[in-house]
Amino acid sequence: MLLRLLTPLLLSCVALGAQDSADNLLVLTVATEETDGFRRFQRSAQCFNYKVKILGQEEEWHGDGQKVRLLKAALEQYADNEDLVILFTESYDVVLASGPAELLKKFKQAKSKVVFSAEAVAYPERRLEPKYPYVSEGKRFLGSGAFIGYASHLHKLVAEWDGDDETSDQLFYTKIFLDPVKREKVNITLDHRCRIFQNIHGSEGDVVLKFENGRVRARNMVYDTLPVLINGKGPSKLLLNYLGNYVPRVWTFETGCVICDEGLRSLSGLKTDDSFPLVVVGIFIEQPTPFVSEFFKRLSNLQYPKKRIQLYIANHETHHQKHVEKFLQVHSLEYNNVKYVGPEEALSNFAEARNAGMDICRQNPECEYYFSIDVQVVLKNSSVLRTLIEQNKSILAPMVSRNQDLWSNFWGALSSDGFYARSEDYIDIVQRQRIGIWNVPYITNVYLVKGSVLRKALSQYDLFHSGNLDPDMSFCDNVRRKGVFMFVNNRQSFGHILSLENYKTTHLHNDLWQIFQNIQDWKEKYIHPNHTLALKGKLIESPCPDVYWFPIFTETACDEIVEEMENYGQWSGGGNRVRSRYLAHSMLHSLCFYSTNPN
Repeated sequence: MLLRLLTPLLLSCVALGAQDSADNLLVLTVATEETDGFRRFQRSAQCFNYKVKILGQEEEWHGDGQKVRLLKAALEQYADNEDLVILFTESYDVVLASGPAELLKKFKQAKSKVVFSAEAVAYPERRLEPKYPYVSEGKRFLGSGAFIGYASHLHKLVAEWDGDDETSDQLFYTKIFLDPVKREKVNITLDHRCRIFQNIHGSEGDVVLKFENGRVRARNMVYDTLPVLINGKGPSKLLLNYLGNYVPRVWTFETGCVICDEGLRSLSGLKTDDSFPLVVVGIFIEQPTPFVSEFFKRLSNLQYPKKRIQLYIANHETHHQKHVEKFLQVHSLEYNNVKYVGPEEALSNFAEARNAGMDICRQNPECEYYFSIDVQVVLKNSSVLRTLIEQNKSILAPMVSRNQDLWSNFWGALSSDGFYARSEDYIDIVQRQRIGIWNVPYITNVYLVKGSVLRKALSQYDLFHSGNLDPDMSFCDNVRRKGVFMFVNNRQSFGHILSLENYKTTHLHNDLWQIFQNIQDWKEKYIHPNHTLALKGKLIESPCPDVYWFPIFTETACDEIVEEMENYGQWSGGGNRVRSRYLAHSMLHSLCFYSTNPN
């Protein structure tokens, strides 16, 4: 399966000049399950033609000591091989940035039989820090996430291992390194200046992207080096995910997105509606929102078989009860199934409503995808569901933002306390100056999740609680902890997000007052699509002298203005006469002014 998905990538890497593998180099890694991080590692290795052997595929994960046990067993057959070079590395949080030729060259330049990565912090026991040899320049402490050496010497390195799977592998290697006799016997050194290995943890500020000649590398600014292997663990995974959006050969200024068409799931060959994947669509109304009727019209117009959609609608707002009921009255029988949770039976909180919606898909083995959408999202692209499914990602959000604003449904980075931080590429992604599929730490409002992911990696029911975080932040926090990647797609224009600021429900037709908050949506609902032709002298009729007919407002606008006036009071007469005329005059003046000044 993985090979089939990687076939297009191999072609793209070859086209960009992938290096031939070295016969005397073998990469060993441990992966007990196929995660998004593992697939990323595999892609980077395949891109440079590394020869990779995966250990532990049939095992359950117990702890870091398991890596040493598996390595020791794998090295038995190479105990006397003094020519073979073995790179041992983690896989879930690792990206290879260059090929075997550069790796072997830098290894041999180190003039040691075994080279470990180096870190900025002594781990796991800080008390051992004084025992480390002094270095005049570079990182001082051993990191066990990746190391390289001759097979025979690596065999000596792990020969004394007799620990259990829960034992710290890093502490085991650290004690060998800090013992002068053992260090000399195995001939170990550290990659102090990050020429081979870049451990991001504790050194996040050291690394930047370097774009050059259709390639992208991670550059260590402190030592001016280009590491071959990048390792990000703990909090530094977020920076690794950012770097992995570019390295290796993922996105460049010359090529754009290289991987966007890799591993797709095509729906074009499906001949009947029944053959389409079953999707549970979760719709959430959590506060008063303008243009809800238009939301349901777009939902009905999605280019996807309705009989393969199950609807879950969670509405916390009594004000929108009539909008939901009107939609269901007309369309509910068209869908595979509909579950509506109204304000009178609303779940205790927003998080619980979202947990319940997601669990509908999780508990149904036939559900292949869960599509969550908040009612303030305006999806103009009716093919959005098919497009997201075909990208074949664990979790994927269509990029939407507020009109003429940088407010969007994703964050490019997180601050140290887990809140919003602006990544270097955030503005370019929102403005679609860089187009692709982007691994990000936070998504909200609208996204697609694979049902298989919900039943495996995200099998816990309560994904929308995490400490004191809001439901959306809790969801993303739990997803990140499980090692599942969240992507945002800006390859197409999908729509935008409504502004909910200052939206009041004190009128009969509240959307009429959205002329300044959500101008584009207001115009589409109330201004006739041909109104600008009248400014060019077209579509103007004169049924009698000094009377002219031309389109300005939609029928909806005319109906709602009249209904609004009648609901307020009387057109004339009674005590409301002056006030009613003033209100009518003010509204019509605003409408007519905007209609005749569309720009």
